[in-house]
Amino acid sequence: MQHFWPSLWNEAARDYRQGGIDFEISDGPGEVRHSAADNPIFVGLRGRAINLVVTDTIPMNWDGGRALAGVSTIHDGYHICMIALRYAHRNQVAFLSVNTCVHEILHVLMQDIFLQAPKWYQSSGREVRADYYATRLWLFHDGDGVRKSAGVYLRRLQASRL
Repeated sequence: MQHFWPSLWNEAARDYRQGGIDFEISDGPGEVRHSAADNPIFVGLRGRAINLVVTDTIPMNWDGGRALAGVSTIHDGYHICMIALRYAHRNQVAFLSVNTCVHEILHVLMQDIFLQAPKWYQSSGREVRADYYATRLWLFHDGDGVRKSAGVYLRRLQASRL
């Protein structure tokens, strides 16, 4: 966690802020437990929020054994961005290797999490799109497209039942 806040998160927050996007942040206790089948069991998630879960690794059945740096999804009605500190990184290469937190939160704000069982080409396209918008935030401070989608996302989030 000592690496997360000063490095990864501060860079992500700066990129979003420069694009005109701010977050209301609260911190609370939480835990990721595992069932006998290695399914994650989350403790401490909040409804009507993007839950940023910082952990060591992504559960294998979520990342298919690919050692992903992050994953964003809806799990039991909760909106989750899970960041694996072991593989997460700051901005490195424009359009290819951007801040893991920015990338994963973009999947939520761009509403990718609402697409269930995407085809391979849809998943690949969404990855490229997230890196494209992350690069625009990072290098050009352009958050227009993200702000528009985030507004729609927030309306959907407020209408959710959790």
